[in-house]
Amino acid sequence: MAMELCLPPSASALSESLRDLGYSLETAIADIVDNSISANSTEVSIFCFLNSKEPQLAIIDNGCGMSSEELIGAMKHGSRNPNDLRGENDLGRFGLGLKTASFSQCRQLTVLTKKDDAVSAAQWDLDIVDERDEWIISILDQDDISDLGFEDSLGKNGTVVIWRKLDRLFETLIGETRDSLVNEKLAILGKHLSLVFHRFLTNDDNIKTKIKIKINGHQITAFDPFCRKIKATQMMPEEKVIVENNIVTIQPYILPHHSKLTAAEYEFYQNRSDFISNQGAYIYRNGRLMAWGDWFRMIAKGESTKLARVQIDFNNNLDEDWTIDIKKSRASPPKQVRERMRQILNKIINRSTDVHRRRGKKLFDESSCPLWERYAEADNIHYEINAQHPLILSLIENPNNKVNQKFILNAISASLPLEMIYSDFSLSPKEMLTPKIDDKELTSSLDRFKELLVINGNIDAEQYKSLVLSTGLFNGKEAAIDDYINKEFYE
Repeated sequence: MAMELCLPPSASALSESLRDLGYSLETAIADIVDNSISANSTEVSIFCFLNSKEPQLAIIDNGCGMSSEELIGAMKHGSRNPNDLRGENDLGRFGLGLKTASFSQCRQLTVLTKKDDAVSAAQWDLDIVDERDEWIISILDQDDISDLGFEDSLGKNGTVVIWRKLDRLFETLIGETRDSLVNEKLAILGKHLSLVFHRFLTNDDNIKTKIKIKINGHQITAFDPFCRKIKATQMMPEEKVIVENNIVTIQPYILPHHSKLTAAEYEFYQNRSDFISNQGAYIYRNGRLMAWGDWFRMIAKGESTKLARVQIDFNNNLDEDWTIDIKKSRASPPKQVRERMRQILNKIINRSTDVHRRRGKKLFDESSCPLWERYAEADNIHYEINAQHPLILSLIENPNNKVNQKFILNAISASLPLEMIYSDFSLSPKEMLTPKIDDKELTSSLDRFKELLVINGNIDAEQYKSLVLSTGLFNGKEAAIDDYINKEFYE
């Protein structure tokens, strides 16, 4: 009969390993904010004290706080079973976030909490854990609590998470270089929190908890990835999928063309969101953004889907189905959701591309005599300069007027139909053609090209070939060009 042996892990080795789960500063603090929301906080303040005797970062909330017994439970690694049922406001899962998120940035974690005016505090110090290889936690007394200096920041209820020994945050840097690095990270943190918690920061009817988040006293504003305040944003029909008796909601959006944004709106969104990389599904669990910018390998990211976003909402009963990770930065949709997504993707792609096509078509329609003309035949699309445009006719009739030539060339460049070309490339890249010289006209065209170049001085064979190929008119004719050059330049 097999013998049972209890084999607990090394406290020192495991605690150091847990530091490398892949948290960044912004994902670590977002995990702490989750706890604040679960505690019904309405305000979360983040302070980074770089000039104090011992640099520290503090996250303060006005939530319900914890009793001393609840605090000890919260400080325990794996304090809850991820399969347990939780309240609809609960954003946790594994009972690891507070510890793993904190240790990813610091070596000393202190939690000060107040519930009904009763104060308690506990502290993890990884240096002590390493030295003694034991899961030892310090329960602070009143003198220790007073020394922390944060008790007055709490009302009747609330919690302060304090990070000290900030080795990961500082990256071994000191002085002004260190401060500059931290300020950069705090700027990234603000953008991250404004996106991840944007539905908690605004009046979203589906989110019961409303919060304010401040970083060093500055309140952050929500960043809505769907541009819902912009009238030109298109909201497509909502879809619902049932997964294990739970409703998953799928809401597609098509962002507006940049021409529909004011200068201030464009700058705001462009500074926070790259349209190509951030297209895709936005996964929300209880209103908290978990993962985004991914089509789950159902389609490739490209120009045609650049403006497409899909909001997917599910509750925390489906965590296992979505394979939520500890950092809450990865989610994979269950089969039912994937199948429904595939059904609506073609509609999303067509609508996204249509935004550009309609804009380009409008530019054509608004001009009674465009400088460029688009030809769409059965199997190809190409663009040509309109030879009947008055400016082009003027150029042909008065070829020696250099001032007019320059003006007309600038007009041709400025009127290039970028919107329609973009749309055509997005939908039918293989059908896009460029004008080419017919084989019957090849030799005479090369002669004409040579005559034009010689006007500006002598030109050798290598220069001639480079300039000929630069026009695109002779693409695919390289062998014939070489034969022509051998005959005209070397014989």
